[in-house]
Amino acid sequence: MINRFEQAVVNSGTAIVKVMLHIGRDEQKQRLAERLARPDKYWKYNPGDIDERARWDDYMTAYDVALGKCSTQAAPWHVVPANRKWYARWAVQQLLLDALTDINPIWPPADFDVDVERARLAAT
Repeated sequence: MINRFEQAVVNSGTAIVKVMLHIGRDEQKQRLAERLARPDKYWKYNPGDIDERARWDDYMTAYDVALGKCSTQAAPWHVVPANRKWYARWAVQQLLLDALTDINPIWPPADFDVDVERARLAAT
């Protein structure tokens, strides 16, 4: 169902960029520890994260299944390593730049007389 929807969206001229930012188990543990060590990061911490972390292997299996079934030529998934935030940001920027280059967006033309409006503005 999602694949058909995404294909219809792509057929209508919209680009789809799907990104999964993947951090490793050790990196996740470090980030959670930092949230507990720094009062300014408590807001990011959820005690349920520890319970969910115990199901890591189940999540990895679910991600494999979901990405495998929902990654198509029209709307592929891009799994970006995200242990290093600078790299993840760079990689996502590149994906977006590639998509924008492919669709070659252009500004819409004015639907008014630009010279007339400039003259009107100058008169104020």
